[in-house]
Amino acid sequence: MGYNGRRRVVLAANITAQAAGLHVGMAAATAQVLVPGLLIRPADPAADATALNRLALWVLRHYAPIAAADPPDGIVIDTTGTDHLHGSEAAMLFTMIERLEASGFAARAAIADTWGAAHALARYTDRPIQIVPPGSTVAAIAPLPIAALRLPPTMIAELRTLGFTRLTDLMVAPRAPLTLRFGPEVVRRLDQALGRVAEVIDPIRPAALIEVRRNFPEPIAAAETIARYIGKLVAQLCTMLEANGLGARHLDLICHRIDRRAQAVRVSTAMPTRDVKRLVRLLHDKIETIDPGFGIETLDLAATLAEPFNMKQHASTLVEDAVPDVSDLIDVLANRVGEHRVYRAEPVVTDVPERSVRRIPALTPETGATWPTQWPRPPRLLTPPELIETVALLPDHPPVSFTWRGIRRRVKRADGPERVFGEWWKRDAELAAVRDYFRVEDDSGERFWIFRAGDGQDSATGSHRWFLHGVFG
Repeated sequence: MGYNGRRRVVLAANITAQAAGLHVGMAAATAQVLVPGLLIRPADPAADATALNRLALWVLRHYAPIAAADPPDGIVIDTTGTDHLHGSEAAMLFTMIERLEASGFAARAAIADTWGAAHALARYTDRPIQIVPPGSTVAAIAPLPIAALRLPPTMIAELRTLGFTRLTDLMVAPRAPLTLRFGPEVVRRLDQALGRVAEVIDPIRPAALIEVRRNFPEPIAAAETIARYIGKLVAQLCTMLEANGLGARHLDLICHRIDRRAQAVRVSTAMPTRDVKRLVRLLHDKIETIDPGFGIETLDLAATLAEPFNMKQHASTLVEDAVPDVSDLIDVLANRVGEHRVYRAEPVVTDVPERSVRRIPALTPETGATWPTQWPRPPRLLTPPELIETVALLPDHPPVSFTWRGIRRRVKRADGPERVFGEWWKRDAELAAVRDYFRVEDDSGERFWIFRAGDGQDSATGSHRWFLHGVFG
């Protein structure tokens, strides 16, 4: 609750409150009449702003080098040049929202050509994730209400009185009368959303951020010049990291152009490092992605994620074999193809085959976990298991034959069943779930791993359909 003038009004309402008929702007007395015993808390704008800045810092460290708070309830991010590190734009937004919801935040996200368009789509559409293809901004935002333009409430109310309800109404309206009546704000906000006027994001910078900057009296644009100054900035930054006992995990280079636009590049490392040559090489690989425009007037290099750096003593070749260091190769590959594509497999303690392995970062320390060996497992699993047609005698016998991908195969040998129970502690639906697995060999000597969903008797244990889950050899 807060005050609008002298009136005490609702400033925020959770989903339950909205379902009960409460909304932002409603008088507090009305809300208390609608919901007896309503829990009311006074608004704390300063605490909200602090929390929003913390979220912006989290986004800065994990997703993109240019991020800032977008009060009162948003974060604005420039993801150019970094979305590939997370798989794709959609994968990045999905992961971000999933992690926010796990922390108790309800979130929606949008990606568009401009800050104004993304702001509007994230707040005035029903989709939790929306990605507008480049060049499609006008069509995407035209149906939205005029409140999406980030105009003062009094101005929005006056525009509605004049008959403007959607952004498309403003797009086709003569500009001179709008400017004469409302000043430049309406046209400016519309042009920002459409990309006709640049809107600069002032990135958030934590107080303890290790950062170096180079201003140029004359703008630079040549790739060779950019590369030379990258080397100088990295050397300065590594000196500062060493003084603080840290190593870089995320290194962000922001190129401020003379047209007030920024080009950002992010490189990541698997382990904390302050190796100048390695970091310079990773940044040099990204120079081709930088568009200098009419020239770059400032280069800003920051270690947005830094961790304690532990010095390691090199092994003596007289005593033991030196362990090869592949972290440099992993860093190069991860920054070229994305961190999600460079990984290794780790066993998971579970009886459910498709859950028995997970992807972990390539340099994660060994845990000593191994896969079970009491029953042979095929080297190739199908994800998901594929439905097959079978001729089988229930409940305990393997199929006499099965048809997979249009080819009928006669079973010559079979071994099983191996019964696998559902993990009821993870999902209620698996409380009674059962699978019976068989290793079978056909007439041509090919071996397969098949299972029946259910115990062959009780329909509550599964559908009793057969699936092919893996191939041996």
